[in-house]
Formats: sequence, C-alpha cells, structure tokens
Amino acid sequence: MALTTVNERVIARLQDADITPDPVIVQDCLDSAYSAIMNRRFPFESWPSAIEPRYEDLQVRIAIDLYNKIGAEGQLSHSENGISRTYESSWISEQLLSEVVPRCGVPL
Repeated sequence: MALTTVNERVIARLQDADITPDPVIVQDCLDSAYSAIMNRRFPFESWPSAIEPRYEDLQVRIAIDLYNKIGAEGQLSHSENGISRTYESSWISEQLLSEVVPRCGVPL
C-alpha cells in the first residue's frame, strides 16, 4: 500500500526507527514545517492554501527533524558514550530550509 499523505509518511518513518509516534505531535511538527517552508517561500506575500508538491518531501524531513529534537530543542552540544550531538539551530536546520527557493516580490 502506497503512503498517500505526509502524515502517513512521517509516522511510517518514525515507526521504522522504532519510535511509537504520537499523531497529535506529528501533526504539530508537520504544521510547523509547513509554516517554516511557506514563510521562506513567500516572504512578501500571502501563502497559498496548500504546499507545492515539490516541497512535500521537505515538509516530511523537517517534521521528522523537529520530532526527533523534542526534549532537546535548545541543545547546542551533547556528548555521551561516544555519541556527540550538536544542533545548528534550536528549531529547524538551515540546511533543510536552504532547499526552499524564495519567491521574489515587493514588500508591502
């Protein structure tokens, strides 16, 4: 069965990582990812009601990134038992957001 929604895709990927995802939190992460993408894509105009299909995979990846950072949102560095974590940003990685091409316009 093909996964048809971004919500199903996020849940499937998290389950593959042996996580039992909370659907409410998954949806909140997707909403935050949507807002971040749209804000970057349309900095000077109103957002359309739906995300462009070319950014759906990015929305899934950002939502998973946000979900995985729950509890460590502000972490700048962490080392334990040979595992080291450093987050570029406490929210969404600039590496992910750099995939969004801003639509040019005139500020109102």
